[in-house]
Amino acid sequence: MVEVGRRTRNQPAPPHVVFEELTDPDRDPARPWLTLLDDERRPRLVEVDEPALVVRSSLWNKRPDAVVRFDLPAERDGYGTDLCWTLLVDHPAPDAALIGHMRKRLNRLVNANLRYTFGQ
Repeated sequence: MVEVGRRTRNQPAPPHVVFEELTDPDRDPARPWLTLLDDERRPRLVEVDEPALVVRSSLWNKRPDAVVRFDLPAERDGYGTDLCWTLLVDHPAPDAALIGHMRKRLNRLVNANLRYTFGQ
C-alpha cells in the first residue's frame, strides 16, 4: 500500500474517548460526525489496538482498496489526543484530483466534524 495523505491535529478529548468515537461513530446520536456523501459507504473496522490505533476500511466506492489508519497518541500535556490519520491505497495510486478529494473529505470528517463533537 502507498501513503497518499496524512494529517496530525490535536483533538481535545483523551485517546480512549477518541478511540470510542472512531470505533463506534453512532454511539451518541445527538453528536453525529460520520455523515456520508452519496459516493461513500460506511467503513468497517479492520484493526484495533485500544486506545492507540484504529484502522478502518474505505469510505469511497471508487477506491474500495483504501484504508485509513488512525494513530491516537496522548498529547504532551497529557489530556487531549494528537490524532494522526494516514490514507493508504493499493497501486496504482488515484489521480491527483481524487487524492485531493479523499484528503479533503477525511480532514473534514476528522478535523472538523469529529472535533466539533468535543466542543471545539
